[in-house]
Amino acid sequence: MAIPSFVDRVTVNVAAGRGGNGCASVHREKFKPLGGPDGGNGGDGGSVILRVDPDVTTLVDYHRSSHRTATNGAQGKGDHQAGSNGGDVVLPVPDGTVISTADGVVLADLVGPGAEFVAAQGGKGGLGNAALASSARKAPGFALLGEDGEERTLVLELKVVADIGLVGFPSAGKSSLVASISRARPKIADYPFTTLIPNLGVVVAGDVTFTVADVPGLIEGASEGRGLGHDFLRHVERCAALVHVIDCATYEPGRDPLSDLDTIEAELQAHGGLEDRPRLVALNKIDVPDAREIAEMVQAELEQRGLRVFPISTASHEGLEALKFAMADIVVRRRAEEEKPDTTRIVIRPQAQGGPEFKVKKLPEDAGWLVQGDKPERWVRQTDFANAEATGYLADRLNRLGVEDELLKLGALAGDAVMIGDGPNAIVFDFAPDVLAGAEILARRGEDHRLEEDRPAAQRRREKDTEYHANRGLRTDYKQEWGEDEVDLSPAEAKRAAVKAEKLARKEARELEAAEESTDQDF
Repeated sequence: MAIPSFVDRVTVNVAAGRGGNGCASVHREKFKPLGGPDGGNGGDGGSVILRVDPDVTTLVDYHRSSHRTATNGAQGKGDHQAGSNGGDVVLPVPDGTVISTADGVVLADLVGPGAEFVAAQGGKGGLGNAALASSARKAPGFALLGEDGEERTLVLELKVVADIGLVGFPSAGKSSLVASISRARPKIADYPFTTLIPNLGVVVAGDVTFTVADVPGLIEGASEGRGLGHDFLRHVERCAALVHVIDCATYEPGRDPLSDLDTIEAELQAHGGLEDRPRLVALNKIDVPDAREIAEMVQAELEQRGLRVFPISTASHEGLEALKFAMADIVVRRRAEEEKPDTTRIVIRPQAQGGPEFKVKKLPEDAGWLVQGDKPERWVRQTDFANAEATGYLADRLNRLGVEDELLKLGALAGDAVMIGDGPNAIVFDFAPDVLAGAEILARRGEDHRLEEDRPAAQRRREKDTEYHANRGLRTDYKQEWGEDEVDLSPAEAKRAAVKAEKLARKEARELEAAEESTDQDF
């Protein structure tokens, strides 16, 4: 199937780059093995940007390739090296492109060279442990993860930016009129539907320069899918005025200038949004004798309807100058009515936004609690749950934000399921409040006691310690020293245990030697 050269409506899938992860690193050098955290931040992901380019007149490039992706940000490194940002992808679009979602919600209307819209925002890079260090957390052993970039499905719709729009039946002479009053050279032939795409022409009338666009011919029932023109009426929505080009020399039975005008007006009304546009009527082909007579017969009736009528001939150029200057008058009035941009300097002072930063609601059927909000959901995406210290940091952030207090206020109990976010990245926790019976439970820095209330390693140490001292016939106090054969001891603890065992062995040897000497003296 051949790809058309003019495309005015496409669906594009855009994906921004992911932010790079932060780095958890410790500075090391000679005689200074623990020089503090030096992990750098991850780079931001690239964004996808739509920008108006005057040299682009069609959306055919996105018809051929509808998936566009930006690059990811690089991961942070040690020695305070931040990751590089991902490169933005700039997509050129024609002037007059309307951007909307798949549901029809308009996001942007790009008019004017250089106008741009961020179609997909790149993900933020994660902070390294150097940026997370504070007076209370001098050596973080974790870093934040980078955020995912936005992914969107957008509909791009081109609405040609023109001052005057020409409408009418097929073969009424719209393309011939554009060719006669401008330097545009559209395809002209003696059969219907010669025009398959909108044509633009630049017209000069005195000191006024404006653009004229014609669309494929309309026929009765176009709003129901007949013909081609109704799909292209979007290209005259921006026009200051519409010109009805009526063929006075048609030989088709049942057609006359008045019925043609009524039919086209019915189709414009079915399309909608064009009721407030001024109308001009161009009675074309008066170079044909019978057509001139018909134009003279209907001109008075059309003027009674409040329409300005211009008998013209694109072949002999009769009446074209009057029509051009009538178009120019409307364009001048329209431009004068438009608000002029204010050149005064605008100072923007952001105001503090009120209201809570999150909300908590109870799930039906006692399924738990749902926490929603930009901050909690973003913090969850940044957390590495394989790192207990990072999980504890998340719990501290949520507690400072007031999530825990709000849950307790609404009646949440320990052990209830708490879900943060309702999307694909939602995380479910078991609620374990820090405050129980009015007393605060403290834990060592860098640990979350709610995750490790009874660590298996500590339990094994207690069991082996009890077994060891039972075999030695000593007291089974938990804080009794371990032997050198303890497999779960750290290297430092094992070394201290070995030294104490050696001292005990020497003491026992001296006591045994003294006992033997005492026995020899008795004899």
